[in-house]
Amino acid sequence: MIAPDTANDLRALLAFYAEAGVDEALEDEPANRFAEASSRTPPRAAAPMPAQRPEREVAQRQAPSATTIRPPATATVPDEAQAALARQLAAGASTLEELRAAMAGFDGCNLKSTAKNLVFADGNPQASLMLVGEAPGRDEDLEGLPFVGRSGRLLDRMLAAIGYDRNSVYIANVIPWRPPGNRAPTPHETEICRPFIERQIELVNPKVLVNLGGPSAKTLLDTSEGILRLRGNWRVHTTRSGVAIPAMPTLHPAYLLRTPAHKRLAWRDFVDVKVKLRELG
Repeated sequence: MIAPDTANDLRALLAFYAEAGVDEALEDEPANRFAEASSRTPPRAAAPMPAQRPEREVAQRQAPSATTIRPPATATVPDEAQAALARQLAAGASTLEELRAAMAGFDGCNLKSTAKNLVFADGNPQASLMLVGEAPGRDEDLEGLPFVGRSGRLLDRMLAAIGYDRNSVYIANVIPWRPPGNRAPTPHETEICRPFIERQIELVNPKVLVNLGGPSAKTLLDTSEGILRLRGNWRVHTTRSGVAIPAMPTLHPAYLLRTPAHKRLAWRDFVDVKVKLRELG
């Protein structure tokens, strides 16, 4: 039988792999790397150093010829023209349906080429409470809906604890396409997608905004502070039309799955959100 601590460690490790998008093994059978290392033949002795050549000959051999010099590779990131196009498309959408259609037809973000689906939103567009995460994961990419994996199930329980569910809130992400391998979106990718989520918030016009995790809070609240310093403190998200929306930064459900002891902090934040909604009517 596996010792309790070991079993807990294994479960935590498997949960981490699942959150990171690891969904298959590389080989059918486990490999004993220690046995392989011990069975390898010892390395051969290093060959003697060749006699030193004249400096002129060495310099001639090391100097690159004109035909071997290549320009540095250009980074494959969207340019400012695509960011400007995103701002134009977002501003031109007068409804959520038009915004979704604009995002579906937008090819200026390189994440779209590796994602399976556009993850636009879930829930009630007339809701008083809107929650915004960072980016879709594997399950979200497959289903085309935000927060449907393990993090989503935890979020559902957190909402239920204050009397809400998916029919009474609106959920979206800063980034609508899954980054490959669940990597963090780059700053450039975030800036490309920022006009879309800002317009989405403006069209929903919630009474309260909840930023799930540091990336969402930093992007929409224009701050560089870490989420543990931000959480639990009311901030303001101001739309481009000048509407000020109370915003509560809190811990992302994926973080809470890895750090269960901090669920009590998120619980306090959600209780404050419920009180604020009650105050605003």
